[in-house]
Amino acid sequence: MSSTPAKPVLVGDNDQAQRPSREEALKAVRTLLAWAGDNPDRPGLVDTPKRVVDAYAEWFEGYDADAVKELSRTFEDVQGYDDMVLLRDIEVESHCEHHMAPFIGKAYVAYIPNEKVVGISKLARVVEIYSRRLQTQEVLTNQIADAIESNLQPQGVAILIHAEHQCMTTRGVHHRHVSTITTRFTGTFKSDAALKDRFLKLAKG
Repeated sequence: MSSTPAKPVLVGDNDQAQRPSREEALKAVRTLLAWAGDNPDRPGLVDTPKRVVDAYAEWFEGYDADAVKELSRTFEDVQGYDDMVLLRDIEVESHCEHHMAPFIGKAYVAYIPNEKVVGISKLARVVEIYSRRLQTQEVLTNQIADAIESNLQPQGVAILIHAEHQCMTTRGVHHRHVSTITTRFTGTFKSDAALKDRFLKLAKG
């Protein structure tokens, strides 16, 4: 007699229904400490589960945030401005979804307005929201571009992220100081080679 496999538990945007309790999370950390070969009850580790759970709440707070909401307040009085808006050196602090190891770097975000602009802090906030989730850098790059594209309807979007992945530097191949670079171009940034080149030169500083 066969049974239908249980569906995996997924926690997505603003979906709290399936999230384990804090007590369950604390117990899970204690289990990992014991599995690593240490004693969760020794003085140096007795408060570690609490600290780890608190850190996870901060590292992954992007699951409780809404990028669309951040981009919803726009301004249409741009007095004809139709050139590039570029933010450089936005901090990226994320975690690889394959090993839950950090990857840290910088994001460069640009768009060309099409009648409306958004507060520049909101662009940095969008990067932060998507970064503070389990990610791959490739998906992160696309998510930022897609959010700006769909909410601002600009003439074009350009994203560049470079980051160092600790899943590569502290385990596995152990190659240090290797940066991963990902890009995404839409609209005029994709069709106009000179504009794309100008973005890359400005991003490089």
